[in-house]
Amino acid sequence: MKPSNRRKFLTTTSSAAAGLSMLTATDRVIGKEKKTKIKIGQIGTGHAHARSVFSQLKRVTEDFELVGIVENDPQRRKELGGSFQDVKLISEEQLLNTKGLQAVVVETEVQDLLPTASRCVAAGMNIHLDKPAGENLQDFKKLIDTIRHKKLHLQMGYIYRYHTAFQWCYQAIADGLLGDVFELHAVMSKKVGASSRQYLSRFAGGSMFEIGCHVIDAMIRVLGKPDSTTAHARKTHPDQDPLVDNQLAVFDYPDAIASIRSALIEYQGGQRRQFTVCGEHGTFDLRPLGGNTFRLALERPHQKYKTGYQDITVDKGPGIFFSAFSDMAAVLREEKENDYGLDHELAVHETILRASGYPVS
Repeated sequence: MKPSNRRKFLTTTSSAAAGLSMLTATDRVIGKEKKTKIKIGQIGTGHAHARSVFSQLKRVTEDFELVGIVENDPQRRKELGGSFQDVKLISEEQLLNTKGLQAVVVETEVQDLLPTASRCVAAGMNIHLDKPAGENLQDFKKLIDTIRHKKLHLQMGYIYRYHTAFQWCYQAIADGLLGDVFELHAVMSKKVGASSRQYLSRFAGGSMFEIGCHVIDAMIRVLGKPDSTTAHARKTHPDQDPLVDNQLAVFDYPDAIASIRSALIEYQGGQRRQFTVCGEHGTFDLRPLGGNTFRLALERPHQKYKTGYQDITVDKGPGIFFSAFSDMAAVLREEKENDYGLDHELAVHETILRASGYPVS
């Protein structure tokens, strides 16, 4: 994407998303009359994000009526507790046949995400689908085609879309604060134990597929789809398991180069997670990614920001999934355009697959 086109895109989407993520429940009422709640349900509790997603979905009470939760796995259904206890447990058939149901949150284990989402879309549901969207592009394309044909809304569960520091970065780039971006670098790593290694070994894409996908989504928000992707992968303990646990991907753009590292063997890897964007006139440097304080370098002062490096702290916001669902509600009510269209989702998934070493036809 050319710098001018990228800036135009970012200006439109960042302003809308950044503003919406800060809305309170009081803000989203028409005069004194509250808006009609959107009926929504969740299928699955096996995804790593499922509990956090569900706990924040329950808080968006001004926008959604939570009709129930589905767990198709018999063992998981027996073990449901904690934050899932105070919501009605129903079957998938009951959920999808609920009168007035408009949306479904899909939080199954990764291998069941696409089949479950496909059933929901076939039933005419808008969906929040957690990541990553399957191990091949064709299956995801089929889902996208159906969503496009039925004019439904797809929201993917990449965790940095509504993170306030990332929102600040997107807006700064859109405003030209950093100048034209020539470099982007990110690290998304952690260390996992034996049971997680065994589970993740079923996915040939390894660490990049499992967690690197989040920063790939953010990279494409900034730079668009790369012209080419070069993937490098290592297996630290091939005698123990086939897990690809140490990866690097390099992404080529006409005016920029990006690189992303992702590993599952880094001690305290979460503390070194980072997202750095370098432009001709400034740099945005966020580390660790869970925080809301970042370093900003500017070649020349701008409003309240000075020349040189400085630490900036932004508001934490109501929560990344809370903001995501607030955004989803606004899109479904046609109060705003979708910040992440279907072409973006396809570009993200194709790039994730290439960066993870999967063949893409």
